[in-house]
Amino acid sequence: MKKLLAGLMAISFIAMNAVPAFAATRSVVDVSKDYWAQAEIADVVSNSVMHLDEEGYFYPERSISRVEFVKALLRVLANDNLNVEIKNIFSDVAESDADYADILRSQQLGLVYGYPNGTFQPAKFVLRDEAQSVISHITKDTQADTSILTYFEDANKVPNWARVPYAKSLSYGIYVNYPNAKELRPTEELTRAEAAVLLARLRSKIGLVKQEYIGDEKVLAVEHLSVKRNAPNDEVKITNQRNIILQGNVLEVAFSDRFRSEAAQAGDVVTFKAPVDISTDEGTLLIPAGSVFTGKVLDVVAPKIFNKNARVYVQITEVCLPDGQKVDLNAKPFYKDYALKEGPWMTAARLLAYTVAGGSVGTGAGVGFAFIPDPDKVGTGIAIGAPVGAAIGLVTGLIRPGLEYHAKAGEEIYVILCDDASIMK
Repeated sequence: MKKLLAGLMAISFIAMNAVPAFAATRSVVDVSKDYWAQAEIADVVSNSVMHLDEEGYFYPERSISRVEFVKALLRVLANDNLNVEIKNIFSDVAESDADYADILRSQQLGLVYGYPNGTFQPAKFVLRDEAQSVISHITKDTQADTSILTYFEDANKVPNWARVPYAKSLSYGIYVNYPNAKELRPTEELTRAEAAVLLARLRSKIGLVKQEYIGDEKVLAVEHLSVKRNAPNDEVKITNQRNIILQGNVLEVAFSDRFRSEAAQAGDVVTFKAPVDISTDEGTLLIPAGSVFTGKVLDVVAPKIFNKNARVYVQITEVCLPDGQKVDLNAKPFYKDYALKEGPWMTAARLLAYTVAGGSVGTGAGVGFAFIPDPDKVGTGIAIGAPVGAAIGLVTGLIRPGLEYHAKAGEEIYVILCDDASIMK
């Protein structure tokens, strides 16, 4: 009887704990795997930035209201529990309203303001330019060049007050322009799917947000990443919100595909994968195996005479984790001048090949020239021809153009972080 009761209690315990796990991992009913914003919606749902209804619907095509946007933004900034210390100034917001505290939190932080007539209008839908203005307002100041707007066909529709905010958020990569990549549609209502994209991108670039808008972030530990012994830095900050791989850390990545410098040019996209889990020495997983690093070729310098090898300059700008989270990076090859090139052993092997070949030719020539006048002097011909031929071969190898840079799929290289990399939890 005791065993039966113990078994029933164990089953009950498992069932109770299985419910929240199931709820956290349930699929979004109305968002298919090939939906354009599926990854971002999965990100904001799994991290409780935006929510599903009781039946698992997200309603991606619905417009998002001001109060919905505020609540989601507060969660991204970890300020959804901020103590309210201001008085209510809005005539259309009552203390009995479910969203009362969040609206006041927004006002207190200076996220989404009310209107001059003293109202907040929580149910009013957010316009796309309004959302971009909020993003611009809370991110760090930068010199935004409004000429970036000319890339878009409807740049003339961006209101004058929104031109600088749009340019700033575009330069930071925190914007949405689906389905036409050359349209901003600034005065249209923001959908929940579009809001998910903005919020997911803001979440992945939380390091760009001004500190006064971010909730209390506590450093829980400083751990270490020992990938390369001579790396300038090995520290990783572990906080309650994110893992921060500090500038100067070195990572090991592997080419996704074969790479040949003679077939590459500036602007080409190049991808790498994490061959194994990238974890701290203390055991914190930072970047899982299989994560995809995306970069671009900055320049390719062709081989030059006197055996100067080709040089390839690459910058990695992003890593996409298996769960869909995208993390901004600024990483370059951890080699002299940040360049990828064939190593000295490949160059030495090439020179050796030229030297051996030259020696062989010299030996043959020496034998021939000695044998014809006097067969007894073949040894002398070898003694003279071999070193002369080898020397000629070496000189020939030295003055020829150097090697192209080749890498096989799966070939690993080291890259160094030129800025901190922030991975949200």
